Amino acid sequence: MTTAPVLTTRALNRATLDRQLLLRRAPVTTERAVEHLVGLQAQVPTNHYTSLWSRVAGFDAEEFSRRYEQREFVRLSMMRATVHTVTARDALALRPLFQVTHDRSFRSNFAKRLTGIDVDSVVARSRELLEEQPLSASELGKLLIEEYPEGDVQALGMVARHLLALVQVPPRGLWHRGGLARHTTMEHYLGAEPADLGRPDASAAALDGLVLRYLAAFGPASVKDVQTWSGLTRLREVLDRLRAEVTVFRDEAGTELFDLPDAPRPDPDSPAPARFLPEFDNVFIGYQDRSRVVSDAALRHFWKGFEALPVFLSDGFIRGTWRLEADRKRTRATLVIRPFGGLPEARREELEQEGAELLAFHTPGAEHDVSWEQWDEEEDGTEDGADGADDGEGDGGVTGRGAYQD
Repeated sequence: MTTAPVLTTRALNRATLDRQLLLRRAPVTTERAVEHLVGLQAQVPTNHYTSLWSRVAGFDAEEFSRRYEQREFVRLSMMRATVHTVTARDALALRPLFQVTHDRSFRSNFAKRLTGIDVDSVVARSRELLEEQPLSASELGKLLIEEYPEGDVQALGMVARHLLALVQVPPRGLWHRGGLARHTTMEHYLGAEPADLGRPDASAAALDGLVLRYLAAFGPASVKDVQTWSGLTRLREVLDRLRAEVTVFRDEAGTELFDLPDAPRPDPDSPAPARFLPEFDNVFIGYQDRSRVVSDAALRHFWKGFEALPVFLSDGFIRGTWRLEADRKRTRATLVIRPFGGLPEARREELEQEGAELLAFHTPGAEHDVSWEQWDEEEDGTEDGADGADDGEGDGGVTGRGAYQD
């Protein structure tokens, strides 16, 4: 029997950075980048801008914002029943695959609060109301409670969030603008029907395609990694079905990893640039075992319960957090960098250079400054949390610090 080659943590790190367009900014269109990444984690409405700026050469935030407003890109609940930015094409093709995760989330969190109510009728009525005009979950719940007075207003408002494919409408998600998280149905917004996965062969083919796309953007990865990213279960049988199309490796702990045969796996000693990433970025949210980009100890520094902080990469690994502070008129802006520990002078200089570019991107024309802040060890101590989503109706600032706002 042939023994699968072993990939070191550093080898996995460099492969991950390459797939995630973080080893170098990619000279590709924004559409191609978003589809290659199978969407961008984007509970915080502004996160897709920092994500794409860090990945795409010459990224134009104003152009992306216009295209988002023109419905070429949408924000909707996808993998793990959390909000992602995807192309309209992927929304229609992939959203049906994740309905099972939304059904599961609804049963776990809200179904018991609607005992005795005909949920199907709530779904139908919610569709009518949301297609008449976009509504927030709170606004929808207040309308539904008038027709279902025996129900729970919050649970009624969340029926559509889970059992219909909803998109968030602009101005939420636009560049330097914002608004309440108001929704309408994907079909109504895009003027098209989602993929029909009702036949077993269609569903199997769609799952196979999804897993292969995941490997292209996140591989090499384990079965648990794919399941953690997607929120889907029983994917071992999918990868077993695909064994003739993939290459198998093992990590240093012996875990089986799958990858596309011709996918890039750079030299582990390849240089990795400094990068600033938003909360819950793909690069660490897409794995069950995140050791390829961050240690367990470091994870607790920036991810606690349902809150996270923006992070930076230095030499390919998450080494600290950052925040951008700007006055109301954006005439002055400061990037505050907080490393978890000491950094070599060359790494600090690299971060300051990249940080100056980040400031210029987010606050053009302002007076800029980069400052360093020492990490307070007393801030540590809570367990790292699984990601989730709610329907927060505020709007994030430049970084949307620590907020789940889907």
